[in-house]
Amino acid sequence: MLCIHIKNQDACFCLAAEEYFLKYFEDDIFILWQSSDTVVIGKHQNALAEVDYKFITTNNIALARRISGGGAVFHDPGNLNFTYIKTVPKNSEINFDMFTRVIIDSLSKLNLKITTSGFNNLLLKEKKISGNAQHIYKNRVLHHGTLLFNSDIKNMGLALRAHDKERYFGKAVRSIRSAVINISDHLNKNWTINEFIDFLIGERLKENNSDIYYLTSDDYRKVNSLADEKFRTWQWNFGYSPAYDFINNFSHDSLAIDIRLHVEKGLITNSEITGDFFSYNEFKILNKLLQGKRHYFDDIKLSLEIIKREVADKLVFSFF
Repeated sequence: MLCIHIKNQDACFCLAAEEYFLKYFEDDIFILWQSSDTVVIGKHQNALAEVDYKFITTNNIALARRISGGGAVFHDPGNLNFTYIKTVPKNSEINFDMFTRVIIDSLSKLNLKITTSGFNNLLLKEKKISGNAQHIYKNRVLHHGTLLFNSDIKNMGLALRAHDKERYFGKAVRSIRSAVINISDHLNKNWTINEFIDFLIGERLKENNSDIYYLTSDDYRKVNSLADEKFRTWQWNFGYSPAYDFINNFSHDSLAIDIRLHVEKGLITNSEITGDFFSYNEFKILNKLLQGKRHYFDDIKLSLEIIKREVADKLVFSFF
């Protein structure tokens, strides 16, 4: 087994590295990595429906889509991600337990009693510390999960906060919110996350035929290329979302606007914007302007500014 610690904290680079090692290596691989503040969504999710778009935009929190299914998770430098990549004789032999059991056993050596919830969550004191997902490529399986070590739980809650009233309607996979807890608060020793990383790598190195692997310059080049071509693109992170309808209303100074959008591949294919916020002709022009535009802050704001030169961000965010 190759044991890898990726120190690049760009989530898109790390997600690209996972796919690269899955498709182009034959070895079994164990990876640990962290990222800067990022919401990472499942492959089949509607990106905008999973986040508080205003919060992540104004707080410079990135959004990235992974190749596995499941729900949205929040990454920050206090969250440690682990990845297993393994060649298996038959897909029928793949299960979550074959990977999560190794993590549970390692944490038990730190006197942490970990339980499971469903097939993809690890719990400490009945609160979630880890969400897991998988992706199969030919005879290879990629299993990855989070480990909340000393993550900013307040930021997590705000970034993944759902609207009081549902705005997004479609067939995308939706996340299930859970109470969470940090591992570091329940250790007998005052460990940094780097010491935690060293411990987990050390546990894997005890296994037969395990060695540290350092990314080569060629690895870096190929992973960066994949990140640029896929994981850093709007088309993948937002445009890959399943088709959906968006419905919301906004009022200011007794003037109202009713917003109805149909979005496919991230592009607005139909819009019905009505109300008394603009004149009839202005609404007519706006609906025409929005056709084919991305359901994205910059595109919405630019269209609104054609109608009204000065547009408050509050109005723009009502479209999300």
